[in-house]
Amino acid sequence: MAGRSWYRRWGKRLLDLVLATTGLAVLAPVLLLLALVILVTMGRPVFFRQVRPGWHGRPFTLVKFRTMRVGAPGLPADDAGRLTGVGRFLRSTSLDELPELWNVIRGEMSLVGPRPLLMEYLGLYSPGQARRMEVRPGITGWAQVRGRNALSWPDRFALDTWYVDHLSPRVDLGILVRTVWQVVGRRGISQPGHATMEPFRGN
Repeated sequence: MAGRSWYRRWGKRLLDLVLATTGLAVLAPVLLLLALVILVTMGRPVFFRQVRPGWHGRPFTLVKFRTMRVGAPGLPADDAGRLTGVGRFLRSTSLDELPELWNVIRGEMSLVGPRPLLMEYLGLYSPGQARRMEVRPGITGWAQVRGRNALSWPDRFALDTWYVDHLSPRVDLGILVRTVWQVVGRRGISQPGHATMEPFRGN
């Protein structure tokens, strides 16, 4: 228990800083190449920015690579219809998530934790579901390696709560290793008819 407390207080943050800083340095050429591909195929902006709820619900600006065409007359209104070929590849390989390493360095996210959802969902959570915000949101998480976007909302929230209660170095390292296999297998990328998941409409 003492080990978990130490890790929860500052060990997890230290691991995040070391791995995210190293990751950004090593992946800089890949990030630059992906940015150029997006610029050539979709134009500006290269990055997608959106305010999401973070630790204890505090808002922060999440940064990802853009994967969809900007809304314009004549384009499909739904996310799945605006998703480009390049964007579909980026999502299936999770390469669109790489800029979130900057969010990790800033302390707004962690490498592992419940995925940050939308601000408009905050008022829809039950008290148990809201516990997912007791930890920093993550680039990957327990729900991501157990089904990702193919999960139902109740299953996803249950897995997020399990993570909050069982957070430890062993759990985090296990999730990071399983994330590699999840990405390689390209499993659970989306639900049928949706770019990711159907919207959460409450309980």
